[in-house]
Parts: sequence; structure tokens; C-alpha cells
Amino acid sequence: MTKKLRTVLIGLRNRNYLVLDLILIALSPWIALVLRVDSFREASPFFHPLLIYSLLGLGWKPLVFYLSGIYERYWIYASTDAILVLLAGTGASLVIEVFLALFVFFPAQLLVPQFPRSLPFMNGAIVMALVCTSRLAVRLAYERMRRGAGTAKTPILIVGAGVSGSMVGRELRTNPDLHYEPMGFLDDNPQKEGLFIHGIPVLGPLAKLEAMVKAYGVKEIIIAIPAAPGSVVRAVDHACKRAGVKSKTIPGIFELLNGTARFSQIRDIQIEDILRRGVVQTDPIRVTRLLTGARVMVTGAGGSIGSELCRQIIGSRPSDLILVGHGENSIFGIANELKKHAMVEDGDTRLHSVIADIRDEDRMERVLKHHRPQVVFHAAAHKHVGLMEGNLQDAVSNNVLGTRTLVDLSAEFDVQHFVMISSDKAVNPSSVMGVTKRVAELIVQESAMRTGRSFVSVRFGNVLGSRGSVIPIFKEQIASGGPVLVTHPRATRFFMTIPEAVQLVLQAATLGKGGEVFVLDMGQPIRILDLVRDVIRLSGLKEGEDLEIKFTGLTRGEKLHEELFYDFEEPEQSDHGKIFVCRNHIQRSLEKLLSRAGIAANVPGSTPKAECSVFRREVDRLIVTATVGEKDEALACIRRIVPQYMSGEQVGLEERTGEMSLRGQTR
Repeated sequence: MTKKLRTVLIGLRNRNYLVLDLILIALSPWIALVLRVDSFREASPFFHPLLIYSLLGLGWKPLVFYLSGIYERYWIYASTDAILVLLAGTGASLVIEVFLALFVFFPAQLLVPQFPRSLPFMNGAIVMALVCTSRLAVRLAYERMRRGAGTAKTPILIVGAGVSGSMVGRELRTNPDLHYEPMGFLDDNPQKEGLFIHGIPVLGPLAKLEAMVKAYGVKEIIIAIPAAPGSVVRAVDHACKRAGVKSKTIPGIFELLNGTARFSQIRDIQIEDILRRGVVQTDPIRVTRLLTGARVMVTGAGGSIGSELCRQIIGSRPSDLILVGHGENSIFGIANELKKHAMVEDGDTRLHSVIADIRDEDRMERVLKHHRPQVVFHAAAHKHVGLMEGNLQDAVSNNVLGTRTLVDLSAEFDVQHFVMISSDKAVNPSSVMGVTKRVAELIVQESAMRTGRSFVSVRFGNVLGSRGSVIPIFKEQIASGGPVLVTHPRATRFFMTIPEAVQLVLQAATLGKGGEVFVLDMGQPIRILDLVRDVIRLSGLKEGEDLEIKFTGLTRGEKLHEELFYDFEEPEQSDHGKIFVCRNHIQRSLEKLLSRAGIAANVPGSTPKAECSVFRREVDRLIVTATVGEKDEALACIRRIVPQYMSGEQVGLEERTGEMSLRGQTR
């Protein structure tokens, strides 16, 4: 019987509601008259004029409803806007009825003089009530049957009673396919406690989670705060673990903004949720002003950072976007993805896919001469620490020679803004990868100092989801049954999501005047051991029972703790709260180079031009010695350029003897 009734409700169309409305409009004057005079006997003298009045109402009221849009709604899915349309239509009918009665029907003597003048008011109100009730009854009946249909529902609690939580609660109440029954909200706002949202009570603060789980037999918790920082997600997840229930979440704000997820999706908590931070507030107007209508080039466009740069840049409608990469498959993939973007389809942005090696000066010269980019984002680099330790020649040729080639050509072909993606491993480097990125930073600064151009570097730590990221490695080890390999129980790293890092890189590009190193606020460093344990737990396994964690010791080139600033950099907070700026600290490196070259600083001959000349000669020597395989001489050049560099062997010795200095870790 319930199934048949549900089928009937689904099959109701607006023509059926029109028939129902005609019946209600015809009956309502009689109901109003009986209510007015208290009995059928006293109403009998008015039956004839009431019949005329009813027929007139049948003529114009359905027309008012139609013009109001009442017959354009699917009422079993009626929402707030549909209810407002219904109230507007029936309210307009009431006003028109009163107007016609007082200024047309009575003056034209269409009704007997004794006809109650209050009846139009009463009749209009009754029509309004009956028409609204008929729709809402259908809506409520269908919703109640949907909630009661199908398989048994899982009782859950929703963490967060804000706008997002409200939307999740409504979705769960109205969508039976989700098979969830929300028992209540948990929210730390005391003003919300005891209130109802979509019929779901706000039970109290998060501290009551375990008590409410027991009281309501809850099986799962849904975190409905897409902008929540990772610390909040971690706290809720740990509370769920203590209470013995599963925890899920809705996508984070970056997933929603980038279109990679829908708000209605409910999924298991991922490690990215635990590590994410609050929403980063940026100034999109400044970014748009820089990129709209500009010719923009991205090197390493097929990589994890480069491809995300392209995705976010395309939204600012550059006139041209030049995708430069050495790997044809990755460039082919990002180009195809971007071709689906509305900006490209509408012809606002021209895409250019360029397969080129940034170390090839002749090739890169032809690329810049042909495309004439105004803004360059340099994301191409060798970044794997362990691999680069044994490949000094390629690390120098790609990270140093490639960067210098691109910087020099950018200055020659009038590039206005140049942004190089650097790494926290460039600070007090212990690896070949890190020290070559530091030399690249100095190359960008030297060019800015020499040319006066807005050439800057942006430095940040590990990005989740990038190629070579530790998370996929840990997941592979877990999937194979372990052990999970961790270098050191006290090792920490800074983490940031790719979209967040790129968003701040674009913002930093708008802040640069020339020569700055911008450092992204990475928050607090995360202990790798804690990260691994979270990944194991989120995989549904237990450490010590299902698999083991094994410590391997720091590999060559690795540090126990990464750093964001040199001691001498004295970072300042920029106009953006999440971006720090270090200005002109290349002078320290140049002064040391000059002293080694026998030129005293602040005396004739130590002009900026002379300083730059000495620096460039040293970089030339590094490139040549590395290219011909003279490793010892190349390392000597590196130490002259970056005296803070300690080789992997030195770091390993200091770690083993417990003498490593944790210099300026977070400033």
C-alpha cells in the first residue's frame, strides 16, 4: 500500500494540482460563508449570489496561480524558493479578491446588499491555506515515505552545525540512497545548542561526542566543515577512534573550489584532510590583474606543481599560456585537460604545447623569441633528494644551468615577472638537490639585482600528492603488508597541499618588486612517524598487529628537520599573512665570494656590477666542472657559492654523534 501511494505521489503533475485547485476554489466560498454565519440555515439566502461569486473565482484565480509560477514546480521536491512562490501566488490571489469584491462586485451589485463584506477576506485566506496545505502535504508525505523506504539506515552524528552542516543534514534527510539517519549535530557554538536544523537537533559541543555516540547508538561521524584545519579533523578522528566509531568527511574547500569534488560527496577521511590547514585568504583581484590578457609561460608544466599552476592560471584568462616540458606525455595530458576549460573553448586563451629542455639555450631562445612571454613561472627542476646525491652532473645542469639559461633569456626578451619555485631544502642544504636549488635562488636574485626586473623565488616544503611524495610510498608499503619504512623517529617535515601552495605562489608573484625570496607559511612541522601512524589507522589497520614500522636511519642528503629561513635572512611578513619575504640577502653571499676573490666590499671595484661578475664566473665554473665530471672541483665551487652547505656525509656524522645544530627551524 505504501509503495502504491509513493508511486501515486511521484506521478502527480501540475494538471492534477490544477484540478484540485479548481475544487478547492469552488468549495472555499461556501466554507467561508458557513464560518461567517455559523449555520447552513442562515447561509441559505446567499446561495445564489455565492454561486456567482464562486464561478467568478474559478475564472480568475487559476490564472493568477499560473502567472505566479505555481504550476511550474515539482512539489514532491519543493524547497524554500518553491514555498515562497506558493505564498506569493496565493497572497496575490487574496489581495486581488479583496480588491474585486470591494471595488467591482459590490458596487456593480453582483452580490445582494446583505452579502457579508468580510467574506472575501475569509475566502481568500481559506483558499490560501487549502492550496498551500495540499502542496505541503504531498511534499511531507513523500519525504516521510522516502525516509522510511529501503534498507535500514545508519545512525550518525554531524560535526559542524554551520551552513555546510545544514546542507549535509538536509541532503541526508531527503536522499534515501545515502542510507544515513542523522541523530544530531555537534557544534562548539553554545548559542546553537538545543536548536533544530531541518528537524535535526544540535546536541552540544564536540566534547560530548563519546557520550552521544553511546546515547544514540551512533555508528559513524560525518565532519561537515570543509574549511576546517587539519588539527580539527585529527581531533575529531581521534575522538571517533576512542568512541569506536567510523569517521567520514565531505571534501575540503580546495577540492570544492577546483571542481574535483562535489559538496554532497561523503567519503572516508584521507591523510590530506588531517594535514590540511584553514582556508587561505588571497587577493584574486591582484592575481587576475597580473595574468588577464598576459602571455604566460610555465616550465615543468606537466609536473605536479606546474600542471596545477596551469589549472589556476587559466581561470584568469591570459591571452596565451605556453606549456613547456621535457616529457611529451605529461604535456599532452595537461594540454588536453586545459582544452576542456571554458576559457579555452571560448577562445579567450590560446594554448601552446612546447616540448623543450630548459638546458638547451638555442631551443629556449627560439621559444621565448617566438612567444614573447610577459610572465614566467619556472617549476621545472630535478627534486628527488636521494637520486640527485648520485647524479651531481644532472642536478647542476638542470637546476643551475637550466635556471640561469631561462633567467638570462627572460631578461633579454623583456619578461616582466619571473617566479622560480624553490624548496625548503635550499636552506642550510645538506643535499645536492637542496644546494642546487639554493644556487638557483641566488641566480634569480643576482639577475634581479643586475636588471632591476621583478624576478623572485618562492620557497616552500613538501607538497602532498606531488610526484615522489612520501604518502603514496607509505600506502604502497601498507598495501604490500609492510613493514613501513621510516628514516628516524624524530624526523619532521613541512607539508602543504598542491592547490594551496600554487595559490600562494600566484599571490607571491603579485608582491615581488625584484630579488625577493618569498617563503610560504607552512605551519608547524609534522613528525613523519605520526604521519605514518595516521596513514596506517586510516587504512583500517593497527600498528604492531597488522604491520610493523621499521626505522632505516637518515639516508645520504637527508636532514632530521627541514628549515624555512637562513639565520641572516630576517624574514618580514608581506602584505599577505601567509607569505614571508626575505629581501636582498644575496649581498651576504656576494661579499663572501668577493673576499675569496681578493676584492674587499665597500671599496672601489666592489660595485654591484663587479659583485655580479664574480658570482657569474663562479657559477660558470660550477657548471663547467660538473659537466665534465670533476665532482670534487664542482663541490668546491658549490661551497664557495653556498658556504652553509654540508654534504650528506657531514650531516650523517653529526646525526650519529648527536651534534647536529637545529638552526633557525621555524623562525
